[in-house]
Amino acid sequence: MIGIGEAFSPRYAQARQKFLQACVSAGLTVEPHAHPGKGQGGEELSMDVALDGDANAERLLIVSSACHGVEGHCGSGVQVFALHDAEWREKAKAQGVAVLYVHALNPHGFSYGRRVTQENVDLNRNFLDFSKPLPVNQAYAKLHPLLLPDAWPPTPENQAAVDQWIEKHGAAAFQAAVTGGQYQFDDGLFFGGKAQTWSNKTLRNVLRRHAAGARRLGWIDLHTGLGPNGIGERIFAGRDDKAAYARANAWWGAPAAPVTSVYDGSSTSALLSGLVSEAVYQECPQAEYTGIALEYGTLPMLDVLGALRADHWLHKHPDAPAELADGIRARMRDAFYTDTDAWRGQVVSQARQAMFQAVDGLSG
Repeated sequence: MIGIGEAFSPRYAQARQKFLQACVSAGLTVEPHAHPGKGQGGEELSMDVALDGDANAERLLIVSSACHGVEGHCGSGVQVFALHDAEWREKAKAQGVAVLYVHALNPHGFSYGRRVTQENVDLNRNFLDFSKPLPVNQAYAKLHPLLLPDAWPPTPENQAAVDQWIEKHGAAAFQAAVTGGQYQFDDGLFFGGKAQTWSNKTLRNVLRRHAAGARRLGWIDLHTGLGPNGIGERIFAGRDDKAAYARANAWWGAPAAPVTSVYDGSSTSALLSGLVSEAVYQECPQAEYTGIALEYGTLPMLDVLGALRADHWLHKHPDAPAELADGIRARMRDAFYTDTDAWRGQVVSQARQAMFQAVDGLSG
């Protein structure tokens, strides 16, 4: 075993090394997918994949991290701990479930402490058919100049204008407008892109390679940034399919805490476009798919959005004073990673439960 605190890392390079070392200790072969760029410290970037179990298994569970790069501090810690967890590994093996660990879906964002890819794209808004007209987020278009003002911190006038918009339309409408996904402003927040990103294409290759034979496929995609601190909301991740949602609730739900959904308004997340789970339907059509995003809370929603506004402003102003830039980067990490033993303990405990439940669901 490994201590919970030991499984987590303050930087991508360290997280990757811990993941690779955990795979070696577990006797697993790592399949690296080298990213074309370099990390913030000049390190190699990679989406690393390891399969624990039979390559021809008909029941497969995917556990993935860092879809939104900076959220990888959490997801990587869960993966590293799981690879050292003999009871967990034996549970999956005994029930004939292979586990595919995908470490750092978005390694660039993880290394640079950003939520987006090197293309400034929110990966979880990037899985659309780009040969068709893209969605138009008219509410975001009106907010865009307010969200990314010329100066940072925002002037009192700018903040008053944002507050006025929220007061008029409501916090939920503000969250939906900003986070739902937009495809018009390539320097903006929650930009879904105008083509498939490197991470999108690479993930599809991983699915074709490792999930083509799966008949039942489960997926736990690890996220942070929404909801009460340390609480892992289980958000249904898939198309608006009542049967799949019922399966997700049977696996992971409870009377007091059912699996939530963006489709019925029960989730803390807004309705989103271009979800990463769309790749499963397209690349693994033979599989019965059941998935969740396990979303751990950190800071209040408006604080998280404020951190994201600052991060995007800094990306547009790379020559910002060092003290200001360092403060923005620290604020980003705090928005997506609560650096305490208590939070990490909650994260691992809830993820471990969800993984055990997924194995029971897949083998039931």
